[in-house]
Amino acid sequence: MCTSIVEIAPAEGMAKRGDQWFPLTSSVVAYDHARHAPLGDVITLDFVNGAMEPGARAGVELTLASAKALRDALDRAIAAAEVEEAEVRGKGARPALTHAA
Repeated sequence: MCTSIVEIAPAEGMAKRGDQWFPLTSSVVAYDHARHAPLGDVITLDFVNGAMEPGARAGVELTLASAKALRDALDRAIAAAEVEEAEVRGKGARPALTHAA
């Protein structure tokens, strides 16, 4: 039985298939039967370029536990990146220490 659980989001970045990189236009997150992994139902991540042929995709099939661990890792990395971006752009940056001459 198909679950019909699908979420699509715009994506800007690059994906790799074989030895070539291609630009992304969207990402698809779904929960359904595994097509390739020897598992039952899985979270599937597809990174695609809709303007290219159907093979212009990078796909991953993860167990729910693995998907949750990935989500947690993404949350931590995004939080740290937001702090870094704020410091680099001067929003909330700490004053630099100066040395007396």
